[in-house]
Amino acid sequence: MSEIALTVQSLQKSFKDQQVLHDVSFNVRKGEITALLGPNGAGKSTTIRSIMGILYPDHGTIKFHGEKEGQIPKHKIGYLPEERGLYKNVKIMDILLYFAELKDYPQKKAKERALSYLKKFGLEGKDKVSIEELSKGMGQKVQFIASIIHEPELLILDEPFSGLDPVSQEVFKEEIRELARNGTAILLSAHQMNLVEEMADRLIMIHKGREVISGTMDEVKREYASFKCTIHGQNDENKLKTIPYVTRVEQQDNVSVLFLDQNLKAAEWIRKLPSDIQIEEFRLDRISLHEIFIDVASDRTLAAEEEEKYA
Repeated sequence: MSEIALTVQSLQKSFKDQQVLHDVSFNVRKGEITALLGPNGAGKSTTIRSIMGILYPDHGTIKFHGEKEGQIPKHKIGYLPEERGLYKNVKIMDILLYFAELKDYPQKKAKERALSYLKKFGLEGKDKVSIEELSKGMGQKVQFIASIIHEPELLILDEPFSGLDPVSQEVFKEEIRELARNGTAILLSAHQMNLVEEMADRLIMIHKGREVISGTMDEVKREYASFKCTIHGQNDENKLKTIPYVTRVEQQDNVSVLFLDQNLKAAEWIRKLPSDIQIEEFRLDRISLHEIFIDVASDRTLAAEEEEKYA
């Protein structure tokens, strides 16, 4: 198992009389991508700001590997904030060298890395261009480079894909993966569930300030990702709802999606489907991380767990 780079333990935080974090705990490991997920207002930003030392938790500990408890080694951390902000009238290279200097990183090495990354991100020859001359997407690439210019041991990315076109998303994805392969511990917060599902090794999902799901991606899929069946054909929705193990049905035109109980034995269930169902196309797979997220954000999963607990 990978070495732990960051431990967050029993984090609590309140603003006035509202508690926004309730005993949130997780680890971020070297060489792995850990996704921090949750709907708006779940407490993700408060968690990240507490890690960065921007906010102070009311209770709990934040421990960086090799450091004293409560000590934040800012020169070892890279941070891409959700709210982007670069000096508009400053040249790209000057910006990148400034960020490197803030982290006590050697300027000569920083310049070499900056030129290499500018080339990699399609910005070769633009080192003397000011930020205000760049498109939003290009500016985002510069800010990403600024967050990794000093070779951080821990990289925190808050909505790194926001506003990027598909080509730029692919560039970011590959670079984030490469950083992880080279041993960087990465904490990723993003709303693009398909990208998170593709990239993350582990995830923690918080809802209303509480940890509701955590584990490796495989563990989460096994525990929470029940099957769904997609059927193309003209079928009565009410009849589909009567099929054993069907928990709900979503239907649009001639496409029906049957969400199935987790205890389902797939092969046996398929054999026992009513013979009068019209099937032009048929697909059985597990629900996606996006659908797990929707279930949690709408309290469907949590409500089902409570019903099961008191049944």
